Amino acid sequence: MNRERLKNQIAIITGANSGIGSGIAREMATEGATVIINYPFPKLREEAEKLQDEIRQSGGKANIYQADVSIEDQVKSMFHDVITNEGTVDILVNNAGIQNDAPLIEMTLEQWQAVINVNLTAQFLCSKEAVREFLKRGIQKQTSLSAGKIICISSVHEVIPWAGHANYAASKGGVMMLMKTIAQEYAQHKIRINSIAPGAIRTHINIKAWNTPAAEKELLTLIPYGRIGETEDVGKAAVWLASDESDYINGTTLFIDGGMLLYPGFISNG
Repeated sequence: MNRERLKNQIAIITGANSGIGSGIAREMATEGATVIINYPFPKLREEAEKLQDEIRQSGGKANIYQADVSIEDQVKSMFHDVITNEGTVDILVNNAGIQNDAPLIEMTLEQWQAVINVNLTAQFLCSKEAVREFLKRGIQKQTSLSAGKIICISSVHEVIPWAGHANYAASKGGVMMLMKTIAQEYAQHKIRINSIAPGAIRTHINIKAWNTPAAEKELLTLIPYGRIGETEDVGKAAVWLASDESDYINGTTLFIDGGMLLYPGFISNG
């Protein structure tokens, strides 16, 4: 249902060319936002353009912007250009993320740093530029009750350790504390910063975990609700967190995991 809860708002969504980011872009566009589909590399332009065309054909507003959000100069240019072209930024979704897995003693410094750069440093860089704009602009009551909203895409692995994924889990634990700290720092300015922590969502990044019946069956043993999440599950929650319906929510992680954090291994071991 289109209620236009984000009408006339500009939303930058990093890594929105695919996966969870694309799901968020679709849902936010449906609710009236102009979505900026960030993608990291020129080779992914076609993918971003396809999503842009899909949203526009559905009556939504979307533009694409190529920037590697782990590089400060590119982040600064993206925010400058979007603000120049669109007038401001109201919503930032820090979604860009990667995995580069290895056991600890086999993980190279390059593998470690690549994941930290994209999953954590990029959220720091983008949040800094967004907060600057929010402080400069202030509250526009005809648009939103708050001066700006940031949604950090984290993971259940900000809580659950994940052997063989030390870089990924560390980055998501870092996202949690980054989000809470800057939420505390800027709440007085009516800037809201929250996280969404997905569990198993059906995307390309985890395709090996669900693309065969055997793999899906094994994955479902970790999900009490009995199904794998879809990108629209995250997208709908992101719309709510960005809307005035959640105006009193700040510094919180919303877990979208079908109960993965309920320790399902204990279901039959009470």
